[in-house]
Amino acid sequence: MPVADYQTYCKMLDNAKANKFAYPAINVSSLATANATLEGFAKQKSDGIVQVSIGGGAFASGVDVKDSALGAISLAEHVHRVADRYDIYVALHTDHCQAHNVDPFMRPLIAETERRRAAGLPNLFNSHMFDGSELPLDKNMELAKELLELCAKNEMILEVEAGVVGGEEDGVDNSGVSNDKLYTTPEDMLFVSESLQGIGRFMFAATFGNVHGVYKPGNVKLNPSILKEGQEAVVGKYGDAASFDLVFHGGSGSALSEIHETLDYGVIKMNVDTDTQYAFTRAIVEHMFMNYAGVLKVDGEVGSKKHYDPRSYMKAGEKSMADRVAQSCDDLKSTGQTLFGK
Repeated sequence: MPVADYQTYCKMLDNAKANKFAYPAINVSSLATANATLEGFAKQKSDGIVQVSIGGGAFASGVDVKDSALGAISLAEHVHRVADRYDIYVALHTDHCQAHNVDPFMRPLIAETERRRAAGLPNLFNSHMFDGSELPLDKNMELAKELLELCAKNEMILEVEAGVVGGEEDGVDNSGVSNDKLYTTPEDMLFVSESLQGIGRFMFAATFGNVHGVYKPGNVKLNPSILKEGQEAVVGKYGDAASFDLVFHGGSGSALSEIHETLDYGVIKMNVDTDTQYAFTRAIVEHMFMNYAGVLKVDGEVGSKKHYDPRSYMKAGEKSMADRVAQSCDDLKSTGQTLFGK
């Protein structure tokens, strides 16, 4: 059962929080990137989270089909089959579903899990992210509450977000958002807690200056102490049981000291996408540069089939990405923390 069931997933999150580490949540968009993710986790004996975005799902379904839900289902089914070959646990998660995509993306995936459960099969996904950060907070939590009820009924966890992660990712551009919206307040965190308490298990992506993608140091100031202040406000009013399972978005380029500081404040999941994309592509580019005359039929020559066979450079990309996933396990202190066999 390397794809975790609900009880195992909850134990994973509890283990991370108790031991102050976080799971890398790696975005995948193809069989090769999914395989690289599993390989990287297994190499470090780390459990982890495999996640699919709306754009990743669309790509996986084919450039002509562009059906995000269909692609996400296909990737998840592949992970269910291949993960059984590894001695770690993984959870399947969807990333950044904004309000206008709930009906075409999240609800069909939840319906697929409901169909599977009725047939006695395990859940397709373990958790979903609803990103209502573009909505006023009360409207955000109103829809989050409805989705959390639906997830809880099907033994799934919901991730929610308040505040805005800057930058651009997966076609969503928040690069022009004012700086004050990049920081979640303790009052916001109390409102989220009060809105969702007692419905079902959820994770919370609070923002503290995070930016998606690559940015130069100094453009946005990370302030991890915001997480500490928010946790203290919630725990002070509702007790330790109300402490959030926090998620760190937009961590590319962050100092390792800042990442480690967030682990002390309850971060149990960190999204990793930009760095693994670069690792995958860099290896392919290196292959092309090193084998230029082989991958192209230059000056009427026939090239080299072993070099232009897509498997040759896709293997290189997969291995490079797996190594970067392994580095994320080290950075987030999840290496050696698998619950498999325990």
